[in-house]
Amino acid sequence: MKKEKLSDIVAARIRQDIKENKYKAGDKIPAEPELMKIYTVGRSSVREAIKSLAMAGVLQVKQGDGTYINEQADQLPMEQRLKNASFDEINAVRRLLEQEIVKLAAELHTPGDATEMEKQLAVRKQAILAEDRAACANADIAFHMAIAVASGNSVLAGLYQNFTQTIRSFFSQREQQGISHFAMSHHLHEDLLKAILARKTKQAVEIITTILNNNY
Repeated sequence: MKKEKLSDIVAARIRQDIKENKYKAGDKIPAEPELMKIYTVGRSSVREAIKSLAMAGVLQVKQGDGTYINEQADQLPMEQRLKNASFDEINAVRRLLEQEIVKLAAELHTPGDATEMEKQLAVRKQAILAEDRAACANADIAFHMAIAVASGNSVLAGLYQNFTQTIRSFFSQREQQGISHFAMSHHLHEDLLKAILARKTKQAVEIITTILNNNY
């Protein structure tokens, strides 16, 4: 069994202390020497723990001032934050995620991935022709999910999979009376697939950016 790193243990204890209100949102946490005494570990373990918690959005390091508990660190779980997020916030995150996914898919897709992407794009077209809004949403998500799998990165694909419920919720609000957005963007989706299959990475990233910049 792999031994748990001291920094991970410290990070978990800080999270627990936040949960138990020993540290509250907006509070400045003790300096490194004090944290070393509290958690009986060395400086490097404290620094690694703070770094990981800062990357996770739990802590905020202010150079020359100290380290603070982020205002929302002890509040909403990520799932709830996604539900409460504005469209602009969601689209910004989706843009970052899909740009990397598309880049990797263009570079690394296999023949099997190509077949699956082509299949899902064809399903998307049929849903548009049938003017079936729910089917359009399902097919669009399935096509983009196929691209995520084609990236060859299981973590990115998993992140996108977790993100699909938020995307589906957005579609339900945007397309309450039709399939116009799906239809208008279909030629771009066709161009996206062509660029991925041709391994034209830069072009593929430009197309997905265009799609998401006009995703209103």
